[in-house]
Amino acid sequence: MPSPALRLAKEHDVGVLLEMMDDFNRCEVIAWEPATTELALRKLLKEPTLGQVVVVEDEGVIRGYAVLTYGYDLEFAGRDAYLTELYLRPEARGQGLGKWLLARVEERAHEAGVQAVHLMVRPENEPALKLYRRAGFEAPPRVFLTKRLPPER
Repeated sequence: MPSPALRLAKEHDVGVLLEMMDDFNRCEVIAWEPATTELALRKLLKEPTLGQVVVVEDEGVIRGYAVLTYGYDLEFAGRDAYLTELYLRPEARGQGLGKWLLARVEERAHEAGVQAVHLMVRPENEPALKLYRRAGFEAPPRVFLTKRLPPER
């Protein structure tokens, strides 16, 4: 595989990103609504204070993407981030590109002043677990819980 390139996603990438997000959410068994996701994605692309979406290109073809969103936590002495999605097209997997992409995302997070990066992964997703553990990610000593709030009115 020739050298991949990483760049910030742009408005014109939304269609291909949504296509890959459909596969990501199906594989992760995450219920999602494409129209709602598209609105949130467009907002994220326009407001860099919220985070960043990057795409991996190789020979002019987008092979994958990652979504990093920012938070702030006193436990980590400032800005933290969630790697909410890291996706590679099936034909781009198993070639070291995931490791490369994860390292580039960590570099970009560090440049943005991030003190800690969090992520979630399904326990049965062995390839992803292996990738993240090798990169130094570990389970926190507390349980991660989520409560969905009603939509804004």
